[in-house]
Amino acid sequence: MIGLSDKNAVDLVPLKKSYKFNGKEYSFETGKLGLLTSGAVTMSDTEDNVLFTSVWFKTEWLNEKADFFPLVVDFQEKFYATGTIWGNRFQRREWRPSDSATLTARLIDRPIRPMFPKWIINDTQIILSVLSANGEKDLGTWWVTSASLWLMMSWAPFEWPVAGIKIVMNDDWSFISDPSVEEEKNAKLNLTIAWTLDAITMVEAGANEVSDEEMLKWLEFAHSIVKDICNAQIDFIAEYKEQFGIPEVEATFNKPDESLYDIVKEYLTAEKMEVLYDKWKKEFQKELDKLDIETREYLASKWHIIEESNWNIWESCSVEEIKKIDKNEVWALVYKRVKEVMRENILENGRRLDGREVIQVRNIIWEVGLLPRAHGSALFQRGMTQALTIATLWGPDDKMVMEWMMPDDSKRYIHQYNFPPYSVWEVRMMRGVGRREIGHGALAERALVPVLPSEEEFPYTMRVVSEIMTCNGSSSMASVCGSTMSLMQAWVPIKSPVSGVAMWMIYDENTWKYKILSDIQAQEDFLWDMDFKLTRSKNGITALQLDVKIKGLSMSIFKEAFAQGNEATDFIMWKMLEIQPEVNKELSKYAPLIMTMNIPEDKIRVVIGKGGENVQRLEAEYWVKVSISDDGTTTLTAVTQEGGKKAIEDIENLLWVPTVGYKDTGTVVKIIDWIWAIVEYRGKQSGMIHISKLSPARISNVEDVVKSWDKVEFEVIQVDLAKWRVGLQRKPTDEEVKKHEEDKKKKDEEYAKKKAEREAKKD
Repeated sequence: MIGLSDKNAVDLVPLKKSYKFNGKEYSFETGKLGLLTSGAVTMSDTEDNVLFTSVWFKTEWLNEKADFFPLVVDFQEKFYATGTIWGNRFQRREWRPSDSATLTARLIDRPIRPMFPKWIINDTQIILSVLSANGEKDLGTWWVTSASLWLMMSWAPFEWPVAGIKIVMNDDWSFISDPSVEEEKNAKLNLTIAWTLDAITMVEAGANEVSDEEMLKWLEFAHSIVKDICNAQIDFIAEYKEQFGIPEVEATFNKPDESLYDIVKEYLTAEKMEVLYDKWKKEFQKELDKLDIETREYLASKWHIIEESNWNIWESCSVEEIKKIDKNEVWALVYKRVKEVMRENILENGRRLDGREVIQVRNIIWEVGLLPRAHGSALFQRGMTQALTIATLWGPDDKMVMEWMMPDDSKRYIHQYNFPPYSVWEVRMMRGVGRREIGHGALAERALVPVLPSEEEFPYTMRVVSEIMTCNGSSSMASVCGSTMSLMQAWVPIKSPVSGVAMWMIYDENTWKYKILSDIQAQEDFLWDMDFKLTRSKNGITALQLDVKIKGLSMSIFKEAFAQGNEATDFIMWKMLEIQPEVNKELSKYAPLIMTMNIPEDKIRVVIGKGGENVQRLEAEYWVKVSISDDGTTTLTAVTQEGGKKAIEDIENLLWVPTVGYKDTGTVVKIIDWIWAIVEYRGKQSGMIHISKLSPARISNVEDVVKSWDKVEFEVIQVDLAKWRVGLQRKPTDEEVKKHEEDKKKKDEEYAKKKAEREAKKD
């Protein structure tokens, strides 16, 4: 702020204003926090959510040879914002950004970056922090609005206000703006959008197979709200400027020296550019490098580039002034000329580098089941781009827990995207997952979630990994197609296959001509003004992502892109279903078997056992994972299908209720106090035989008849379900019965004889 010092900082009067957007109230405030930044504002609502963002626009000690805009967007998660302490017990503090934080930073960068002038090189940093959050909603779109506001307040040459909003559409076509997390989960369409006052700059959408008409309707509706937010920014900035002032700062640009462009243009004719056409990626780069070298040599021959070895000759020559250029700046002129010719060929003639029509998708080949031990695998290849996608199934307890600032959540479908350096003929250090990989994985995940079966239908946790083996453009969409195929090959009953395509547009600001091209390849990537990724099933759109380099995109162009994208996705879908027309009929023999059974609530303790002994035994003996919910729903995840079936039988035995008269054979597992024999039967069912029920003959010790691990036949004679005690009676052997009868007969005879003797004496 202008004129701020330690003497007057405490007397600073903050500026705070409130606005209503679609029935909800929000406030902007500045002049309270972050006094030394170029701009700092807090944005809050009436539901305990408070955001703080600072912007610094550097004007000194710049890298004046930078060939890109050094904009850095950092999103910081603060666990105190939700009243939690996070981390392990050795380090209770925020650590590396979560995937959610990384995606939020990308979300802010994409619509903000195009609003800066071309060739600007001032280091600019936006740091965003949540100071307070109720944990009920994702605040990602707030950041776009607040970053735009702060940049307009700062010294940065930020051209137009940009506003972001998230809306969801329900099945009844009702909408909710700034929704809660729960409202997002139940929505038919989840739309995150950034607009200026008159044009789209960024779109992220996840949809439950919505139509083009539904998507376009809600894009237009979202814009009506965004306009109000943009106007609120303009109103706030006007009052801020009046109260605090905004210093004028001259931005620094590294514009290439184009004084010799007309000469380069005359030399690099369209005919010379023909060598770039019909070349694969590496050959294209070689030919481009040759053109750069030839152009340098040509300019040097005309004395426009001065080599050190010729400096003395130059000094001694009395020639009229000739324009000179640093040889390192020639590449920028070559690049501009190549781009100009390629764009002109597309706009005027519809001619692409590889000879395809503007709507044509590259040739596609497929292979499924190529990894024998994987539960599902597919190789999708479009042109040179290859995505090897592997599906792995596991149990419901293996869901991914997402630990971040907001309350923990979990997901049962996990899509991860890997982009190794060899896929683009590079050598670089591999230092963990980058922002690109997180972003592309999230897009592919969002595209497939709407067609996945419910947890009740398919209780598995699903992890899909897309390994980009070769990349020549549109690898994120290749991972969507490959993931669909690997899931179908892995026996996942998806509702409908999903295909995806990446499109781009080139636009001439002078003539207003434009062309939309389907299925970009790497050699064309530097030409685009719009990058549009669309995924859909036969029933409708499942995901959408849009980025724009120009200042915006009209709705009419958006409609045309939808129509052209549908043609491309239909073609890709047809190719997919040629190879994998339906979901596999059988689960891979290497995949875990998941079985569900219902246990009466009053029997849960029986299955668990004392101290969990039964569950521990089941998991150890059969290689299963047992999960029992409070209502008795029990899920078993078995490493082998045989083990799972045996575990089910074991549990059924535990739940079996004996009845008086039931007969079976069991094993003596324990003898207690010489008078009780404990017998196990039907798995781990057990009963007790008293010494009096072991033999028809009177015995003084249980071990006179049975010993531990002896097999015995028995009959249930008593059942006490309250105490879960089962009384048994041993079935004696034939020999024992015969001997018992003989002994009894002998005793009876002896008794009769003695009785007769007593009676004789009386007589």
